[in-house]
Amino acid sequence: MQTYYNPEDLKKFGNIGEFQKEMADKFFAYYGSVFAEGALTAREKSLIALAVAHTVQCPYCIDAYTTDTLEKGCSEAEMMEAVHVAAAIRGGSSLVHGVQMMNKAKEISM
Repeated sequence: MQTYYNPEDLKKFGNIGEFQKEMADKFFAYYGSVFAEGALTAREKSLIALAVAHTVQCPYCIDAYTTDTLEKGCSEAEMMEAVHVAAAIRGGSSLVHGVQMMNKAKEISM
């Protein structure tokens, strides 16, 4: 089945420098630094990335970080809990914008 997102394209991510090498090199250097061990472990960063991937709805990122978290020893339960955290934040951020709607509705109704 063909889809809009071709899973094979994930393997081509490293080729983004083909049209702009300098910026790609800077991005990949930054990316590598971000995911290096620091105050957070690489495993913790991978779980965060998996959750964010779901929030921004990036199928390539979901595939990549599902693989990465499993390789780093995360359980399926940990992965799903991270996805639920992302869903709760995304849902909450949508709902809190309801305050803006309520303020505007009250302003118009006055």
